[in-house]
Amino acid sequence: MPSRWPRPGASFTGSHARMPTRFPAVAGSFYPAEPAALRDEVARCLAAAHPSAPAPSGPPKMLVVPHAGTAYSGPVAASAYALLTGDARKRIRRVVLLGPAHRVPVRGLAAPTVAAFATPLGEIPLDQSALRAVAELPFVELSDRAHEWEHSLELQLPFLQQVLGRGFTLVPLVVGDARPNEVAQVLEQLWGADETLVLISSDLSHFLPYAAARERDGETLERLLAFDSDIEPDEACGCHALNGALIVARRHGLQPRLLDARNSGDTAGDRRRVVGYAALAFEAPASEDSGRDEADERADDLAWGRAAFAVARNAIARDLGEPLVDEPPHPLLDAPGACFVSLHDRESDLRGCIGRLEPEGPLREDLRSNARSAAFRDSRFAPLAAHEWPGLKIEVSLLGPLQPVPVRNEAEALAAVRPGIDGLVISWHGRRATLLPQVWQQLPAPSAFFAALKHKAGLRTDFWAPDVELQRFEVRHYEGTV
Repeated sequence: MPSRWPRPGASFTGSHARMPTRFPAVAGSFYPAEPAALRDEVARCLAAAHPSAPAPSGPPKMLVVPHAGTAYSGPVAASAYALLTGDARKRIRRVVLLGPAHRVPVRGLAAPTVAAFATPLGEIPLDQSALRAVAELPFVELSDRAHEWEHSLELQLPFLQQVLGRGFTLVPLVVGDARPNEVAQVLEQLWGADETLVLISSDLSHFLPYAAARERDGETLERLLAFDSDIEPDEACGCHALNGALIVARRHGLQPRLLDARNSGDTAGDRRRVVGYAALAFEAPASEDSGRDEADERADDLAWGRAAFAVARNAIARDLGEPLVDEPPHPLLDAPGACFVSLHDRESDLRGCIGRLEPEGPLREDLRSNARSAAFRDSRFAPLAAHEWPGLKIEVSLLGPLQPVPVRNEAEALAAVRPGIDGLVISWHGRRATLLPQVWQQLPAPSAFFAALKHKAGLRTDFWAPDVELQRFEVRHYEGTV
C-alpha cells in the first residue's frame, strides 16, 4: 500500500473529526493510488464499457457489479455505472452498498461505526441515521474490523465518486453468512424512493478454465434474471447479498437487464483459471413511467392535491360545524406518509402551520391531525374562529424522505442546497427547525433562507458549529381556498 495512506481503520482529524475514517486498503494494488491516475483509469473503464441505453423508465433502482481490480473487471462494472448520468446524478442522494466478506468472518451483516470512507478521490460521508437504524436488527453487528481490509465495497467507491460527484451519502454493509430474508429485511428498511440506489457487489465463478467458466456463469446469469434466490457461493461470491436483493427486487416489481458478462480471460488475465464478472441493472417497469408526459403528471398532481385538500378541509370544518365536501379517493391517502398543513387568511398571512417530518401512519390520518392542529393548536396563533372560515387558504405538503446534507461549515451548506427545491431541517443540541421549500418564494437567497431557519430554531443568524446536522427533503404540495 502506498506510504501516503495511513493504515486502514486509523482515525484522523478533519471534516469528520468526531469519528474515525476508513482509509483505502487496496489503493495502489487493485486500482491507482494517485488521484489523477485513478480518475483516468475510471474514465478509461467507462469509455471501454459495453454501451447500454437507459431504460425508458429512467435510471436503475438496483445494480449488480463485480469487484476485481479495475484492469480486470473495471470495464464490466463501468457498463452499470455508465447508466448513472444525467437525471440519475441529480436524483441519487444515497447509495446502499452491499458486498461479501472476504477477510473477516461475519454472521449476518456488519455495519461500520466510522463517519466516512476515503479513497484517493476524497471522502464519502456515511448516512449515520440509516446505519444506526439497521444496527438495531439482531443480525446486524457493528464491526469496523470487517470493513477495514474489505475490497468488495472499496472497489465501487471511485466509480461512484466519478459518476455521482460529491452529492451522495453511503450506507456500506459487509454481508457474511446472512440468510436471504435477513438481507431482504435490511434492504426493505433502506429501500427509500428515487433518491436511493441499491448496489450489490459480486463476482461470479472463480478459477475455472475459460470455457467451463463461461458455461457456469451463463447458467448463473439465467437464474439471476429469473430471480432465483438460492445462488451458491461457488456460483457468485456475493451470493448471500444477491439472494436477499433478488427477493426485494422481485417484490418491488423491478425488471432485470444484463448489461455485460465477461471474465478475466477476456480482459487482463490468461484463460487457464479465470474469474467471472457481470453487470446487471434492475429497473422499474417501463409501463410505470413511460408514456407519461407533463400533462399526465400535472393531472396526477391535481388529483392527489384535491383529494388531500378535501381531507384537510373537512377535518377543520367538522370542528367549526361547517358543511363537509366529498373526499375523492387516492392511493396515496392510504399509504404511509408525512405532511405539513399550512393555513393562510384572506390577506395571505400565515394563520397556522403544523406537520410531521416522517411517516407514522396513513397519510389520510396525518392530514387530519395536522390540519386540526394548525387550525386550533398552533401556539403562535389564537384558535381559528368560524368567521375566519370563508376565504381561508389551506396548503397541504406531502414530504419526501429526509436526506442528510454532509457539510463542514455554512459555506458548504449554502453551496449544497437547491433553492426552490429543498426543504431543510436544522438540528443542534436539541434545537430543531424546519422550513418547507415554499419558503424560497419569500426568501430566494440561500443566506436569507438559512438565517430564517436558524432563527426559527432559536439560534443566532450567524451561528454555525461543526456538529450542526442538516437534512433536506422535497415536497408535493397543493393549495386551495375554502
